[in-house]
Amino acid sequence: MAFQKNSKNDSNKSADSSDESDSECEYDSTWENEEIDRTKRGRKMDNDLQNTDQPNLQFYRNKRPSSPDGVYIDDFHNQWSGDYDKLEWVHSYIQWLFPIEEDGMNYSAFKLTKAEIKSFQKDEDAKRRLLKSYQMMLDFYGIKLVDGKTGKVKRADNWEDRFDNLNRNTHNNLRITRILKCLGTLGFQHYQAPLVRFFLTETLVKKTLPRVKSSVLDYFMFAVLDKDERRELVKYAFMNFEPKEDFVWCPKWIQKRFLEEYTQKETRAKDSDEAMDIESNSNKDTPGNTEVNQMNVQEDIQEESVQSNKATSEAEGATEEDNAGYFGGEKNPQNK
Repeated sequence: MAFQKNSKNDSNKSADSSDESDSECEYDSTWENEEIDRTKRGRKMDNDLQNTDQPNLQFYRNKRPSSPDGVYIDDFHNQWSGDYDKLEWVHSYIQWLFPIEEDGMNYSAFKLTKAEIKSFQKDEDAKRRLLKSYQMMLDFYGIKLVDGKTGKVKRADNWEDRFDNLNRNTHNNLRITRILKCLGTLGFQHYQAPLVRFFLTETLVKKTLPRVKSSVLDYFMFAVLDKDERRELVKYAFMNFEPKEDFVWCPKWIQKRFLEEYTQKETRAKDSDEAMDIESNSNKDTPGNTEVNQMNVQEDIQEESVQSNKATSEAEGATEEDNAGYFGGEKNPQNK
């Protein structure tokens, strides 16, 4: 969700400009400190009377097939996993694999209701299958789940080929947004931020997914439900975005705060390094240390002299004894 500027002149304003207020930007709750009445946002009331048979939960219990494809969830996992052509070109399965509280392009699918969400979150078998669906789609995108507890992800072995597919077929950006929303709704909220950070790194830092960049900034970040994690993601995005004057995904006063925090952190790190260098040089150059070093050198010289004299004496003694043995035990045969 980008904060849109009102005019071209806004681009010339400094980061600390007070002229740009929140009212000039599209609504976003990331920087609120208190919950706002949802009715003020014009959100529609959920109709829990619809879909009383909970079709999404029944599908994830493997008790009903998807529509119109007629595929059960276990068959999706067993037969579709790794079939990249089918996952790419069939468009009617994603609404069943990752249901959310919004309508999708498949009019034979059902959006989630509040009652269904509560039931789903308590059903461990359904959640286990949802996690398997997530891993199947991650593989399709060239990503691997590293830690099931934290949601940490990394590149899969086939990432180059799959990233090429992501850059070619941008409709997958819509799918990823749906996946993120579904994870947050059905009990895997802690999986959201790691996936979004992965995409921010690939788009802004490593620059491997240029055609995913806009969706990461506009939609992926703001699908994260945890407000603290969402703020950290926006901060990470801002610090890795260039040029910073074109960053429109948070207010200017927030950007100013990010820069101040970064400057303070860099200053502290620099001061710490300089202090360590001064202490190190001080230990090397103090008079006391120099005198001690000189005394140690003198002691080493004296020790070496003693050892040398001792070795010479032992060598002379050994020579006399060897000569005595050679001449039949007499040290000076000429005196015989």
